Amino acid sequence: MAESRIMVVDSSAVSREIVARILRNVIEGANVITCGSGAEALQVLAENPYNLVTTSLLLSDMDGLDFCRQLRGSKDHHSTPLIVISGDADERLLKEGFSAGVTDYFDKSRGYPAFGAFIKRFCQRNSGLVGSILYIEDSKTAAAMTIPIMERHGLKLIHVLTAEEGLELVKQMRSGQGESFDIVVTDFYLKGEMTGGDLLHALRTRLHFSQQELPVLMITGNDDLRTQVEAFHAGANDFVAKPLVEEVLMARLGSLLMIKHQYDALERQAQSMERVATTDSLTGARNRHYMGEHGEKMLAAAEGRNFWSLIVDIDHFKKINDTQGHLVGDHVLAAMGALLKEQFTDDVVVRFGGEEFVVLLSGLSRKEVMGRAEELRCAVESLKPEDVAVTISVGIAGIDDHKGCDLNELLGLADKALYVAKDNGRNQVCLTQSDGTVGSVTEHLASA
Repeated sequence: MAESRIMVVDSSAVSREIVARILRNVIEGANVITCGSGAEALQVLAENPYNLVTTSLLLSDMDGLDFCRQLRGSKDHHSTPLIVISGDADERLLKEGFSAGVTDYFDKSRGYPAFGAFIKRFCQRNSGLVGSILYIEDSKTAAAMTIPIMERHGLKLIHVLTAEEGLELVKQMRSGQGESFDIVVTDFYLKGEMTGGDLLHALRTRLHFSQQELPVLMITGNDDLRTQVEAFHAGANDFVAKPLVEEVLMARLGSLLMIKHQYDALERQAQSMERVATTDSLTGARNRHYMGEHGEKMLAAAEGRNFWSLIVDIDHFKKINDTQGHLVGDHVLAAMGALLKEQFTDDVVVRFGGEEFVVLLSGLSRKEVMGRAEELRCAVESLKPEDVAVTISVGIAGIDDHKGCDLNELLGLADKALYVAKDNGRNQVCLTQSDGTVGSVTEHLASA
């Protein structure tokens, strides 16, 4: 998503800094620029488009409402959200605010902490024209008129001529490659085998994008009511009719961007909640619930080869808790979780319970897994969290040696190897072999 550019205009340096800090805290990734006078602000605004402007009512060189009027008269900011921040809202502001183009007003006498809540609510109502557009139009004349309109409102565009090209770009986005788009804007009538309606049908039925995940704005003829109805039935969010009117186009895009931004926010929230629910808060490793949900799927995806389970146990951990205290024990566990995630970046690390961890990994040979486990054992010896000497015992079992096992059976075989490692004096790695016997990886590698 494109960067959100915000301008703060105020004669007071202290007020500018406070407002800018609140905006940066509330609006993720905001690029906030401050100006001390109206003239300075208008000069900066003439050079780049901004997504939001705040101004005080009394500026050092001009009236705040006059600044608003001049901003509204510029080609790039006549629809930019504009907030007046002042402690003396008078009747003139209430009467002239609309004609001056003021979008909203904040009473500074409520205090700056309230401004943060105000901005959050404002952003929910006015998501701003921040986003990336896939624009499909085969008319060079129409494109030459429309592209500058969207670009000067701060939108990022990729323009293609056919529905086929647009569909290919969206397929790449769906697969996690190529550009990411917030909205598709397409003419209904396009050259080539696919119309805009065909593209819309493919987005909704073949690629399964919902109207919230990828809004579509359809461009139709002014009197083409049948096409408009068909577009709505096929899953279009909205339409604009030719000839395009800038204010109508940008209002439609603003509404659709709000839908998209809200969808993205809900998705991030859902992902965050899912991660919290499946992550051990102390160590940062996944929890047993996550392994129960995904472990068998990982084993199935390995298709019966090169899948390994490691069970890692911190040696004499109860003694650490009893002699050093549980706080130190927690630090040891946290350090162990961080090391495991560092050593097994592309694999699944699970806190199995207490001082036990499980690592699920695939795509490695027996020799490679043995080497990785031994590297981990040596790294733990050097770890010394809270200046406490720590060692581990590790048990390994792989599907190559135990065809047909499910995950629980494989973990049981790794656990068998772990207990042999403990019985043999701890601080070593053992592997359950195909005949059921357990061999010491540490001794094998040391003698190799």
